Amino acid sequence: MRVTVDTERCMGHGQCYAHAAEIYRADAEGYCVVVKPYVEGDEVAQALTGAEACPESAITVSEEQDG
Repeated sequence: MRVTVDTERCMGHGQCYAHAAEIYRADAEGYCVVVKPYVEGDEVAQALTGAEACPESAITVSEEQDG
């Protein structure tokens, strides 16, 4: 699964990394940085939890498409 953040939508609330610190971190200004852009197994649930916690819906967790 691929994890991405829309940096235009992120407002730096920090809910993503508060819920899934192994997947998301804050940059120097407090905005979301995805530290594991590809997740599998138990990490998928963590990524989804962090994404669902985002008040701006700035995070997407989706299946990687071939080609």
